[in-house]
Amino acid sequence: MKFNKLILKMFEAFSIERWNDLIRPFDLVEMDKAAEKMVLAYIIGKYEEAAGNKINWEWMVNASLFDLFKKIALCDIKAPVQDLIKAEYPDEFLRLNEWVLNQYKPYIDDKEFFSQFTIYIGQKAKSIPISEDDYLTSRVYLAAHKYSTMRELQMLKLVNERVRYEKIEKELNASLAKFSGLRGLQLLLTKQRPFEFLLKIEQLRFQRRWNQTPRVPNTSVLGHCYFVAAITALLQKECGAKMCKKRVYNNFFSALFHDLPEAVTRDIISPVKQATDALPQIVKRIEDEIVGRELVPLMEDFYSAELMYWTSDEFENRVLVDGKKIAVTFEELNQRYNSAGFSPVDGCLVRLADHLSALLEADISIKHGITSEHLESGRANMLKSHPRGRVINGIDSGALFEEITS
Repeated sequence: MKFNKLILKMFEAFSIERWNDLIRPFDLVEMDKAAEKMVLAYIIGKYEEAAGNKINWEWMVNASLFDLFKKIALCDIKAPVQDLIKAEYPDEFLRLNEWVLNQYKPYIDDKEFFSQFTIYIGQKAKSIPISEDDYLTSRVYLAAHKYSTMRELQMLKLVNERVRYEKIEKELNASLAKFSGLRGLQLLLTKQRPFEFLLKIEQLRFQRRWNQTPRVPNTSVLGHCYFVAAITALLQKECGAKMCKKRVYNNFFSALFHDLPEAVTRDIISPVKQATDALPQIVKRIEDEIVGRELVPLMEDFYSAELMYWTSDEFENRVLVDGKKIAVTFEELNQRYNSAGFSPVDGCLVRLADHLSALLEADISIKHGITSEHLESGRANMLKSHPRGRVINGIDSGALFEEITS
């Protein structure tokens, strides 16, 4: 995998605006949409699992990455136009999909991953059938996609005349009706407990990172969370370990939810968190208390423990042994605990992805000519903390950081 080029390409999703023909009271960009969609996919999927159904989380994670790749490549063609091309000019639509795949050949040299991308593009075009085993997973994912779009529209309705959005709203309602059999979606549409939980998470979409300095592109906490999850998903392909499915699942979703406490505490910038030696531990303890009081009551019992496991000591390699969380090394993850029964998490890999995201947020703005003391020192500190030769969960982070900023 030509990792650096691919994540730089993915970073473009922070600059791709959505709904740019409507009045927008806040920034709506593709990275944030991808994040909210996967939060919703997790919630809806967990209700299906609680009902005894099987969800292929690996398929869903890959689908989210592949959809983002395609959206970046085709950002100038609106979805309704693509749908018309698909319906009325199927041959051209297939050529368009081939063109998308060709755009990513310079970035992806992992043959298996590129093959999965090709198959998914074919499934989207309906030239390749979705397997019966993955049919429910695809419905959950599509329901999350449609409902996340509806959530954006519901917020935009407050400042737009009805004539501007009524046709879109009607079409979205008709699309969502096709997924009404999904219990999680039913509860979201009727504004039950998962909707209240979603409202809290959506607050991360309105929180801007690096809030003390001008920067381009601006990035939200929620969009940053998805980007960290995407980087984590790609990094684990580079680290030389053959990870069990549970570990792959844990790594992505623990990264996606790693800033969940900030939904109720807001983003506290690193220099402030580290103002005193004891402050990081104090802030973490306060975060845990507030999460337990304000977020946990909004979660269902069948996923709350999992979410708390992901967000507690989120940057530590860890496993569960007899229900007890213990810290482990990367070698121990690979040699002793690499099976579903231990629920392994590469927390250090998530931390590396978090640092890489922060580095790019600073570095790209500086290269665009929008800089400040905060951005310069943030970039310098990240590079200093990852000297060449430092290896984190099989990745030479120093070489990676040096190459991506060169």
